[in-house]
Amino acid sequence: MTKPFFTLLCGARVFAPRDMGIQNILIAGDKIAAVCPTATAPTNYPCQIVDLTDCILMPGFIDSHVHITGGGGEGGFATRTPEILLSQITTSGVTTVVGCLGTDGTTRSVINLLAKTRGLCAEGISAYMYTGAYELPTPTITGSVRSDIIIIDKIIGTGEIAMSDHRSAQPTCQEYKNLAAQARVGGMLSSKAGIVDMHIGDGKSGLSMLFEITANSEIPKSQFIPTHINRNQQLLIEGIKWAKQGGIMDITSGVSPESGSVQAVKPSQAAKRALENGVATTNITMSSDGNGSVPLFDATGNTIGVGVASQKSMLQEIRDMIKTEKIAPDTAIKFVTSNVADILKLSQKGQVKESFDADFTVVDKDFQLKHVWARGQHMVDNGQAIVFGTFEQNSL
Repeated sequence: MTKPFFTLLCGARVFAPRDMGIQNILIAGDKIAAVCPTATAPTNYPCQIVDLTDCILMPGFIDSHVHITGGGGEGGFATRTPEILLSQITTSGVTTVVGCLGTDGTTRSVINLLAKTRGLCAEGISAYMYTGAYELPTPTITGSVRSDIIIIDKIIGTGEIAMSDHRSAQPTCQEYKNLAAQARVGGMLSSKAGIVDMHIGDGKSGLSMLFEITANSEIPKSQFIPTHINRNQQLLIEGIKWAKQGGIMDITSGVSPESGSVQAVKPSQAAKRALENGVATTNITMSSDGNGSVPLFDATGNTIGVGVASQKSMLQEIRDMIKTEKIAPDTAIKFVTSNVADILKLSQKGQVKESFDADFTVVDKDFQLKHVWARGQHMVDNGQAIVFGTFEQNSL
């Protein structure tokens, strides 16, 4: 059955992410045509009408750190996590992903990451990626981070680059500076963000090298996104200091005591502490580390266990920010929508606004997932996927 060009969403309370009250939203193809309490279905054209009374509608979540081709491997070949499935993404309320590699830049490649990125776009969501992996020199497609960003449309930055971690290549400050310079100029020449997505580990140095790099070079703090900032108490303190000086602190929803990271600060609580300590709401983001492994190490660095991070933690932590930590909904929602879109220069994402992409996450009053639209297509209905990836329903 062919999907109607027009869809009218009626009666939801809209956080755009600012609170707009009760609105109707008209979707035309893959764009938002109107946001208005009195918007109606066009005459003389087929239009699907969906009643969203008593629901909350937000921009679709933008997850800026996802291992779409799988992650892990620190415990051997059998601990490599598999590629992510479309329905795993959409049933988490996510409509846009940014894919990355991690520890393994050898058996996993940037070219494969690009192929998966394009595949997810073909299946109905929006997908971008970072070039590179933990190590420096970092793997690329064209031979340099700069040219990857300039030439390849889906590449918007570099990452996940490891720092303060026993799995990193232990590079110098100068090597990090050189990488950031490549990303910055590549972004400038291609009108992209040119972001350096930084994996921050449990090492004692924390963010010290990032403070040194930005204090002793022309690279601004805004060029880096240090993530996993809530992995321990000391790192969170440093992340708050970094963000108060103009940097971005990225909280990882998949890193929490409940997920097995016993030293971590619960993401919703980390956000509350950042706000209470004076961090601007625009300097906080949250990503999931979805589909990556969650390795557990002993005191000497040996892997003693492994799990898989779920993107569903994003909605859970947004719910806890609002319901438990009493963070204003329009503030909490920014962390996974408009803030991310602004930082990554995704100009048609992150807001419920006319001419923007028709990406929506719809929840009930208890923030339980109800519906998802991605690029105008209804992907999740009553919490269940109704659109599946190419091979999801064809396996024996």
